[in-house]
Amino acid sequence: MLGIAWRLGIDVHWLGKASLFSGWRGPLMRALGGVAVDRGSPARVVEDMVRQVHAGETFCLVITPDGTRSGHSRWKSGFYRIARETGLPVALGYVDRATMTTGLGPTFELTGDVAADMDRIRAFYADKAGFHPDRRVEPRLADETRTRDVEQPDP
Repeated sequence: MLGIAWRLGIDVHWLGKASLFSGWRGPLMRALGGVAVDRGSPARVVEDMVRQVHAGETFCLVITPDGTRSGHSRWKSGFYRIARETGLPVALGYVDRATMTTGLGPTFELTGDVAADMDRIRAFYADKAGFHPDRRVEPRLADETRTRDVEQPDP
């Protein structure tokens, strides 16, 4: 996805596990737009991204789904919370190993109806396969039964 963004001239940030930013790799990863994620405190990352957007910073945030390693059964909800709390749209992108293609799909605003929003995302990714298709994780959040908006902070 970084390659697509660079080719299109889009300034992006991306989230990566904190261990990618240790030692000599840290300055390189940050220069490439990386933002270290402390997996012990994922809510802090959401809060930091929301704060940056509300402070007027302009950037695209690339968040890749889990599924590159085994052991996951659902997507994490940080992308959803960031988009809802900032009012920013979600743009779907892909790297499809089966067809050896990459691209950007639709851009849309999340409605707050988690199940309906995720149905739309699932439909887009239904025919896409990653590097390890056997490790594919269906785009599903832990709580898709919630149909209310994500709580918005008081202005």
